[in-house]
Amino acid sequence: MTVEFITKEDLYIFKTELLQELLAVLKQQPQKSSQWLKSIEVRRMLNVSPNTLQRLRIKGVLKFSKVGSTFYYKADDVQKMLEGKPAR
Repeated sequence: MTVEFITKEDLYIFKTELLQELLAVLKQQPQKSSQWLKSIEVRRMLNVSPNTLQRLRIKGVLKFSKVGSTFYYKADDVQKMLEGKPAR
């Protein structure tokens, strides 16, 4: 059985190579924002209370999807609402 020692320099070289490879992969992939937002994220974006967000859902101003007990909103729909465009 052969024993090999790993030095700090070996680890530094490994780290550098790994970071370069990760950065190359990240540059190849298009940057996307999260398509679906949870209620807390939308409330922070709009600076509204939970009740106001509920009214927006009830009135149909902001479309949503519900999975279990969690509401999800499309980021595009929230952005359109911020720009004053009606939901479709």
